[in-house]
Amino acid sequence: MEIITVNSPKAAVLRRKAKPVGKVTTEIHELIDRMTATMREANGIGLAGPQVGVSKRILVAEVEERPYALIDPVIVKREGEDVNAEACLSIPGVVADVPRAAHIVVKAKSRRGRGMTLRAKGMLARVLQHEIDHLDGILFLDRVVDKSTIREVAESAEVAPASG
Repeated sequence: MEIITVNSPKAAVLRRKAKPVGKVTTEIHELIDRMTATMREANGIGLAGPQVGVSKRILVAEVEERPYALIDPVIVKREGEDVNAEACLSIPGVVADVPRAAHIVVKAKSRRGRGMTLRAKGMLARVLQHEIDHLDGILFLDRVVDKSTIREVAESAEVAPASG
């Protein structure tokens, strides 16, 4: 799948609020598989539907070799604050420090369409917040408080994991 970047003619999808998935179908399973393959191919750790031109509330992530697929995710609780570097597959070559909640609780549907609650901290919490922002049309640079931390890096640099 093509990853939509901010310089793409299709970039408007990155700024729109994605629509709920609702029922989990075979097509949604196929989309999850294709998104996961695309994320891995791009050496990313997260990817949201809008980033591949699909305006649906779906995200995939892989943190510490554990894959995640969340459908219609909602953050229901946030605690603490953690500021750390982030990158994004849709904004290649840019890294910045972003404040995020240190601990979150997310309610979503699983790949099987069942309701689930996921408690996350550390890198997983950061990635999920980043990807859920994508579902709301928010890019990580919108969250940067200290603009002096925005920096360009070689796209191959291993400065920060690239979420979607």
